[in-house]
Amino acid sequence: MVKNILQNRIVVQKYGGSSVADPDRIRNVARRIAKKVQEGYKVVTVVSAMGKTTDNLISLAKSVSSKPDERELDMLLTTGEQVSCALVAMALKDMGINAISLNAFQVKILTTKSYNNARIMDISVKKLKEYLDSYDVLVITGFQGITEDEHLTTLGRGGSDTSAVALAAKLKCDCEIYSDVAGVYTCDPKLYPETKKLKYVTYDDMLEMAATGAKVLHSRSVEIAKKYKVRVYCGSSFNDEEGTWVVDRIPEWLEEPLVTGVSLDKNQVKVSIMDLPNDAKVVTDIFKRVAEKGINVDMISLVKNGTSTHVSFTVVPERLDKIEELLNETLADYGAKYHFYGKFSKITVVGTGMRSHHGVASKLLEVLSEHGIEPELITTSEIKISVLVPENVAEELVKSICKAFDL
Repeated sequence: MVKNILQNRIVVQKYGGSSVADPDRIRNVARRIAKKVQEGYKVVTVVSAMGKTTDNLISLAKSVSSKPDERELDMLLTTGEQVSCALVAMALKDMGINAISLNAFQVKILTTKSYNNARIMDISVKKLKEYLDSYDVLVITGFQGITEDEHLTTLGRGGSDTSAVALAAKLKCDCEIYSDVAGVYTCDPKLYPETKKLKYVTYDDMLEMAATGAKVLHSRSVEIAKKYKVRVYCGSSFNDEEGTWVVDRIPEWLEEPLVTGVSLDKNQVKVSIMDLPNDAKVVTDIFKRVAEKGINVDMISLVKNGTSTHVSFTVVPERLDKIEELLNETLADYGAKYHFYGKFSKITVVGTGMRSHHGVASKLLEVLSEHGIEPELITTSEIKISVLVPENVAEELVKSICKAFDL
């Protein structure tokens, strides 16, 4: 198990849906938590819903409503975590551990009122400490919060990671994230079996990898970890194999790699807006409205063509309805047209080593050229390069990129 040197001897642990998917796995999680208690820790445990519960609840909602009300959907979805939370607490009590299950209302996890995608505004440390004075383990529902006027909200995909890291930030302790993956790899082992596990990864690299398709941690949880300098350990709940530490800086005795990893996000739709007026205020207005709707877009490209401007960007399919509604409202004012293009994947090469080294972009484009692929979009930042490619060739390209960069 991970050693925590904090004097207050509190640790936050989070267990994903696969870790609590059935009674046997729940008992396994309880044993791991109990071991931590026996080592002298107070444990704040965050659990996801069991297995595919969230997906099943969404399907159930859609079976009774073609467009489920967002508030009522959140009310439904929060039940998934409450089930697993109570079961883990029961298993711990059966082992003689002084544990209690708690929901977001009881812990006072305050969020914005953005249903299905709320953001944490505050957590009551006073409440947490009151419970920790009386119990050795707090089992808290992940993925959910409450608004100031006491409506239940959910934090969106990866919300349990966000809950866990936010709790660790408030308690000023380490956070351990357990799933069915034994750490952070240079690439998804399912795509590239020869991938290497990272002993350490920086917040910056992890943030880019999480935001572009890596599934170990959600990007919002990494943002919080970076802001409050929360050390995050990623490991497997199924064995004691050494995992990965997400930290501010790589230890000095380790050489910083040029490229840390490659991520793949298959779920991408390209949105193209044609014939916008050549006026920066128009483009600004569109993206301001996109932000107000809470829609995340990526890979933004602007091309000026004479008296008009063409804008392209990517979005996940789940947000297409909102994008379409927004564009129908907005573009009529400018006489512009739009199109959606599906079946694309985004491949991203990440590495803080790019800050001081060159040649990554040329090598990446060389790999694409060898496969006869010309990317639809390319975006770059100080530590990442992303390319949008046809979905049917993406996995093969990822393998070739890993080989090219010796990942």
